[in-house]
Amino acid sequence: MKERGELFHDPNAPEGESLGPDFWTEATLEPPRKPRSVHLKLDPEVFDFFFAEAKGKGHLTRMQNVLKAYVKAKQRA
Repeated sequence: MKERGELFHDPNAPEGESLGPDFWTEATLEPPRKPRSVHLKLDPEVFDFFFAEAKGKGHLTRMQNVLKAYVKAKQRA
């Protein structure tokens, strides 16, 4: 991003609030979870929909986002 000029540093930006010692006492370190690679058969109309929505590139990310939203909705219910 730096090479593309997409990073911006504002030296006058306000400092963020302190989280305080209580936050760090309760904090736990969790190792990063690696995504799983799966083979998935889709109906042609499902694949074609996401492929067209993404105009080709990014269709798998869109599918992933829909599945994540579904999981979050089910977890709230």
